[in-house]
Amino acid sequence: DNGYENGNTPAILDTLREKNVSAVFFVTAQYVRENPELIQRMIDEGHIIGNHSYHHHSFPAITIEQVRDEIMQLDALMLQQFQYKMTLVRPPKGEFSERTLALSNLLGYQTVLWSFAYYDYNVNDQPADDAALKKTLENAHPGAIYLLHSVSDTNTRILGDLIDGLRQRNYEVARYDLD
Repeated sequence: DNGYENGNTPAILDTLREKNVSAVFFVTAQYVRENPELIQRMIDEGHIIGNHSYHHHSFPAITIEQVRDEIMQLDALMLQQFQYKMTLVRPPKGEFSERTLALSNLLGYQTVLWSFAYYDYNVNDQPADDAALKKTLENAHPGAIYLLHSVSDTNTRILGDLIDGLRQRNYEVARYDLD
């Protein structure tokens, strides 16, 4: 989740490249506008850029027309600036309704939620590295989708060990073939 940049994304990208792993970076319009060089690097290095909405409003709290605008305005921004067509959407806060799921589908998007998340997003209250690594590894399961916030210094520091630990447990943490 790349809602805003906290200086960690270059190191995260370096680790992913070193470990030959692709990731999905769910971004908002603010992130795209303020970090074009990082967005381009993500694209160039084979990562997927996902739609996390234009303004990060809770989908069930706004009208269906506003949800459409939240998705399609960011879609248009990515097409205009990077000629990149997003196909994955993650509703802000994971909040959705049957209507918003159906709308996302009609707009050509697949909704992606997560099977693991933890308290990693408060930059002033970061978990200890060893505790975070233990928690993330203990929650590994087939098909796991981890929600990790890039603003987390802890996540940045443990990412390489997390990838190695998952592989040691015989989980595939792979590079997507987008061709």
